[in-house]
Amino acid sequence: MGTDCCTKAACRPDTERGFSHICLNRSEEYAALLAATPARSSDYSFINVWGWAEIYGLSWMFRDGLCWIRQERPEPALWAPVGPWDRVAWRPAMLPEKRLVRVPEPLARHLESALGARAAESREHWDYLYSVPELTALAGNRFHKKKNLLNQFRKLYDWTYAPLTADCVEQALELQDAWCLWRDCESDCTLVQENEAIFRVLTNWDRLPGLLGGAIRVQGRMVAYTVADALDPDTLVIHFEKGHPEYKGVYQAINQAFLEHEARLFSRVNREQDLGDEGLRKAKLSYNPVDFVRKCEVRLEEGG
Repeated sequence: MGTDCCTKAACRPDTERGFSHICLNRSEEYAALLAATPARSSDYSFINVWGWAEIYGLSWMFRDGLCWIRQERPEPALWAPVGPWDRVAWRPAMLPEKRLVRVPEPLARHLESALGARAAESREHWDYLYSVPELTALAGNRFHKKKNLLNQFRKLYDWTYAPLTADCVEQALELQDAWCLWRDCESDCTLVQENEAIFRVLTNWDRLPGLLGGAIRVQGRMVAYTVADALDPDTLVIHFEKGHPEYKGVYQAINQAFLEHEARLFSRVNREQDLGDEGLRKAKLSYNPVDFVRKCEVRLEEGG
C-alpha cells in the first residue's frame, strides 16, 4: 500500500551540502542512532521525520557518527543531531548551520558548555509527558471530567475497540476526510499540513517500522483512531489522534482504550507539543502531564 517516495535518484546526496532526502531504506540505520541518543523528543521519531519531511522540506546527512537533519521550511535551520552526541568531540566546524531548533535541553546545555553556544527556551515545542497508568485508570478528582465523558461515551454508544492495522487504513482515511470537512481544514494551513502528513503515514502503514494504532467503532463505523510508536523502551509517542465530532466523549474513549490495550509495556506516553496554540495547550494541560521534554533554540556565535 502506498509507494516509496524515495527513489534511488532522490536518495542521492546534495553534493553542495551533503544532505539527502529522508528515505525509508535508511530507517534501520536511523533507528540505531536514535536508540543511542541520550535525550529523545517526539520530533525525532522516524515516523515524524519521514511523515513530515515534505512539509518541512527535511533532509538528512549521516556524518561524525550522527544523523544531522535540516529543514527548509518555514525557514532554514538545523535540528538537533541524532546519535550519541555525548560522546562526540565537539568543534564549531562540525555544525552545518549556526542555528539549531527543537533541541532537547540536555543537548542545549552540552552545546553551551562545549561550544559556547547560546540557548533560549522554546516552550511551544515542549513535549507533554503523561503516566500511562494514570491515563488508563482516570482515577481521582484530577480526572473527574475526563472519566465522566468516558462513561457517557460507554453508556451512549454500542462501541468496540480494535488495533489499527493496514487492512482498515481506508476506514481511517474516510474518518480523516470527515474530520477535515468538519474542521474546514482547507482554511487552516496547519491542518492542511497535518492532513498531508497523516495521509502519507496511513497510506504507507505496512512499510513503516514499529507503527501502533487503535480504532473505535460504533455499530461497525470507525469513529476514532490513533497512531503511535515507541520513542524508547518506556515511552510511547502519540502522533495522530482523531475522533468524529458527533460522538460525545470519543476522544476520552480512544485515548483510554488505546493505552489500556496497546501500552501495557510502557510507563509514559508522549503526546507531543502544543506549537504555541493556547487552545491546544489548555487541552494538553487538562490531562495532567507528569513532566515535559523541554526544548531550546540554540545559536552558535558567529566566528565560533
